[in-house]
Amino acid sequence: MTIEILVPDLPESVADAMVATWHKQPGESVERDEILVDIETDKVVLEVPAPEAGVLEEIIEQDGATVLSKQLIARLKPGAVAGEPTKDTTEQTQASPDKRHKAALTEENNDALSPAVRRLLAEHSLQASDVKGTGVGGRITREDIDAHLSNAAKPASKAEAPLQQDLATPARSQKRVPMTRLRKTVANRLLEAKNNTAMLTTFNEVNMKPIMELRAQYKDSFEKRHDVRLGFMSFYVKAVTEALKRFPEINASIDGDDIVYHNYFDISMAVSTPRGLVTPVLKDCDTLGFADIEKGIKELAIKGRDGKLTVDELIGGNFTITNGGVFGSLMSTPIINPPQAAILGMHKIQDRPMAVNGKVEILPMMYLALSYDHRLVDGKESVSFLVTVKELLEDPARLLLDV
Repeated sequence: MTIEILVPDLPESVADAMVATWHKQPGESVERDEILVDIETDKVVLEVPAPEAGVLEEIIEQDGATVLSKQLIARLKPGAVAGEPTKDTTEQTQASPDKRHKAALTEENNDALSPAVRRLLAEHSLQASDVKGTGVGGRITREDIDAHLSNAAKPASKAEAPLQQDLATPARSQKRVPMTRLRKTVANRLLEAKNNTAMLTTFNEVNMKPIMELRAQYKDSFEKRHDVRLGFMSFYVKAVTEALKRFPEINASIDGDDIVYHNYFDISMAVSTPRGLVTPVLKDCDTLGFADIEKGIKELAIKGRDGKLTVDELIGGNFTITNGGVFGSLMSTPIINPPQAAILGMHKIQDRPMAVNGKVEILPMMYLALSYDHRLVDGKESVSFLVTVKELLEDPARLLLDV
């Protein structure tokens, strides 16, 4: 009796998937709930565990194969134990006729070895079967051992020259690997956004000194009470949510010839993971406080890093925030995440000389970049939206007083 290993149920929005990595091979033992294979979709990586303990009997779909929901990919024999041939049996089976002949000669001639020959063999960690004897009846002499050691040393000396040459001249090489489904999807969506939207980008800058002072004043008490650090992202999310309330066109999307206005505020967060860029969604941001936002972002970031994001956490989203500043980016033009109407890029906070009331001051400044679909959002709304975000960040009290 065998158990069929099937592809998990795929979401309606996912047509097919790809077998990413088999963690077990046929004949290997597996424990119950041990991960057998990773199935990669356009959005997430699904782990397929073993339903019972046993032995993986057969793999039907190898790495890289395209599979559908509920498709058979392997068979598992429950309760079995992987058997391994014994070492003695394996060696005896694999031994060549020459080796068996040598062993026979060694047994016959071992008693005829002189004490001097035995001592030389022991000093050089040699077996009698390793040395070809030229004496009477195939017996080994001192000259045979010296000749064997001399011949063994020659290949080593010859190998030194290429090794030194390789160290002096680094080898030129290249590596070709197939593109993952996630990387393909990201590439296709970015190309779609570039070709199918009238994308423009507007810029502004924000003085981050008020927020930095507020964080410095309350970060310890905030972390002690809520068990999470007070970061910049919670301020960004709160400012964006308030600005989206004032400019509903930016919280909308185009569906064919219709404009869909959303009365909820689900914000996507661009997260870089080992498998590629993903945009998990923080939902109902208008109902969340600073601590809830920080906890939600932390949870999504950890899941993204570990490949544990679910499809529900990746679909939807009315607006995207991407923070290239964590990698040192000073300015960029982010690409819209279709079918959304806009994306806000945050950047590195850097001290710059600024004119304040007729005087030059060194302030921590950050550039903001809003890319938007001009088919839906006009220049007036886009610029006004970005100015609103700027004002809310430069005066965080507005976020609490709703002014």
